[in-house]
Amino acid sequence: MEEKYNSNYPDIDYLRAKAKKRIPRFAFEYLDGGCNAEVNLRRNTEEIREILLKPYYLRDYQGISLKTNLFGKEYAAPFGISPIGLQGMIWPKAPEILAKAAFEHNIPYILSTVSTADIETIGEISQGNAWFQLYHPKEADLRDKLIQRAADAEYPVLVILSDVPTFGYRSKEIINGLSIPPRMSLNNILQIMGRPRWAMETLMAGPPEFKTLKPYIPKGLNLKHLGMFMNQTFSGRLNEERIKPIRDKWKGKLVIKGVASEEDVQKAVDLGLDGVIVSNHGGRQLDHGESTIKPLQEIAPKFKDQITVMMDSGIRTGPDIASTLASGAEFAFLGRSFMYGVAALGKEGGTHTISILKRQFRQVMEQLCCETVADLPKHKI
Repeated sequence: MEEKYNSNYPDIDYLRAKAKKRIPRFAFEYLDGGCNAEVNLRRNTEEIREILLKPYYLRDYQGISLKTNLFGKEYAAPFGISPIGLQGMIWPKAPEILAKAAFEHNIPYILSTVSTADIETIGEISQGNAWFQLYHPKEADLRDKLIQRAADAEYPVLVILSDVPTFGYRSKEIINGLSIPPRMSLNNILQIMGRPRWAMETLMAGPPEFKTLKPYIPKGLNLKHLGMFMNQTFSGRLNEERIKPIRDKWKGKLVIKGVASEEDVQKAVDLGLDGVIVSNHGGRQLDHGESTIKPLQEIAPKFKDQITVMMDSGIRTGPDIASTLASGAEFAFLGRSFMYGVAALGKEGGTHTISILKRQFRQVMEQLCCETVADLPKHKI
C-alpha cells in the first residue's frame, strides 16, 4: 500500500492540535482525557519515553524489515489500532475509515463492542482481518450471540476486556454529559454550532449509535433508559468462570486486554489463552496505578515463551512503538493517535496516521541499525 502523507501534519501532535479545533469540545475531551486527575494518562507516555535505545553503527547492516508475524499472519508493521468506544461521535464513520486504512496497510484493527459500526460491516470492510473486542454481557445468551456473529464474519481474533470492572471517574465527561445516562446540554449544542464541518458530516452520517448492539436494544428508548439498559446488560468484571466458556466456544485466537500483573497473565496462560495486551485502558480507569511499560518489562521476559505479549496505553508515536517493542512487547496498539488523525483529516486520517507511524518507526530502526523488529530488545539500554 502506497503511503499517503500530508506534510502539513508531520506528527501526531499536529494532528491532535487540528482535531481539537475541528470537533466539539465534549468529543475532544472524551477522546483526550483520562480519569480523576489524569496522573496515569500522563505517566503512560512519559515512562515509555524514559526507555533509552542504543545504536550499533559499525556493523554489517543489510537494511530493515517492519514485517511482523502475529498469530500465524504476517503484518506489514508491528502495530495496530486499539478499540475505542463511540468512535463515530468523535468523527462520523471513524470505525469504517480506520478499518479500511488498516486493511489496505495490512495492520490489525480492533472493533469495540460499543463502537459505532457493527461487526458485519467492519468484517466486510476488513475482509476478515479485523479483531473484535468483547465487552462482557451479564447474560450468557447475548455473549454467545456476539461471539457467533464475530465467528460468522470471520474475525480471526477475539479480545476480551478485563480492565473495566467499574466505570472510571472522569470529571470532564460528567460535565459534558457523557456519563451514563448521557445528556445534551445547551453548552454542547453551542459547541456543535461552532464546528459546522463536524455537524454537517454527522448530519449526513446519522447520529452515532451502538450498531453492534442495536438488535438487542428495545425500540423507543430515550437516552436515560438507554443508559439504564447498558448498565443492566453489561458487566466488565471478568473471572476464570466467565472466561472458560468463551475459550470453549471461540475457535480462533483468544486474547485478554487490560492485564497489568504477572498473576493475571499466569491465569491467562492457565486458561489456554493465546495472547495478552498489557494495558490500563489508556489511563482512563485507575489513576494511581502503574504505567503500562513498567509491568510489561516484568511480564514479557517471564511469559514470552508461553503466551504472546502485546501492549497498548500511552503509545503515541513511532519512537514510542520502538521503545515498547524494545521493552519486550511483540506488538503495539495505539488508539488516540489514530482518532486524532481521523478527527483532523477525516477520510484521509487513517492512512495518514499509519504513514506517519511507519515513517517514524522506520527511521528509528535505521538509526539503530536494527534489521528486524525482533532484534529491538538488543538495543534497549
